[in-house]
Amino acid sequence: MITVVLYSIPRTIPLPGRKNQSIKIDIMALKRLVLIFFIFLALSACSQQQEKPVLTKLPFAFSHVGRTPMENTPVIYDSRLLLVANHRPGGGKAKGEDAYLYIDDLQTGQEVARFGEGHSFASAFVNGDELNVFALEFSDFGVVMNSNGIDRFTTKDLKSWKTEKVILPEGDEHLFNSSVCRDDQGFLMAYESDKPLSFCFRFAHSTDLSNWKKIPGLTFTGAGQEYSACPLIRYFEPYYYVIYLHAAVEGHKGWISYLARSSDLENWELSPFNPVLEAEEGEGINNSDVDILEYEGKTYLYYATGDQATWGTIRVAMYDGLMKPFYEGHFPEGMTFETVSAKH
Repeated sequence: MITVVLYSIPRTIPLPGRKNQSIKIDIMALKRLVLIFFIFLALSACSQQQEKPVLTKLPFAFSHVGRTPMENTPVIYDSRLLLVANHRPGGGKAKGEDAYLYIDDLQTGQEVARFGEGHSFASAFVNGDELNVFALEFSDFGVVMNSNGIDRFTTKDLKSWKTEKVILPEGDEHLFNSSVCRDDQGFLMAYESDKPLSFCFRFAHSTDLSNWKKIPGLTFTGAGQEYSACPLIRYFEPYYYVIYLHAAVEGHKGWISYLARSSDLENWELSPFNPVLEAEEGEGINNSDVDILEYEGKTYLYYATGDQATWGTIRVAMYDGLMKPFYEGHFPEGMTFETVSAKH
């Protein structure tokens, strides 16, 4: 028989064939061991949570034959998986008369719509049974691009389109890319500008996607007035998340994509896992013009490769999970982040 003594309170456990024995257990020491064990588990879990969300670059690229793949938005519209994009031949000498917008069915590979002659820098947003496409109207590229502001195209059948001007430049400002998301006030647009520097982005709000009110005093210029181009904006309460193009940084390859978040559009936190995307072998020196799609439980980032001058195409990276945790995972709890202000 074994006698177990806990705080001098004996407990007896009969064991056949054993002599009487006495074991003293220090309960406080045992509690400390249990506490250490659970602290270890918590630290392990925290360590796992602080790992950068994994993006897998899928082993294919879009053909550039008859196309000029760069700015694009994948959407699910009318139960169809579509890619809204622009054709802009001529590179740095592109002419508006040669440019147009188009939509491809990503499952059949067929072009299902062509519209928006003289437009480029396309993005898209689905609002119920209405597909919205935002794009810049321009006449020609060059040292200075001649453009006439951002237009909104709408359709309910991919055949007939309505067009209206929604964002105009101010003074000698030039506009470029735009991105739209839904938020708790209606809709938010982030649009790219060359003022006060090339490049940065500003914001506008709308309640109906037609009438937009620019938000004064806010221009995102990164940390220390730095190149911040082609924004992709999304909102998951309480944060706005923006993926944007950052110029080359020592130790990284070419143009890279950064991620930041803000609860008020003025004060932003940069992800400690930046860059989100960086060029790999075969992708030149550029991972830019990101757009995003959640599809069948996974998140896909469509992005442009190339050299920002003579060639480029679209590739896709996949996150094995939903969009919200993809964004949240880039800002681990308990960590401090570099902060920047968009107030100007």
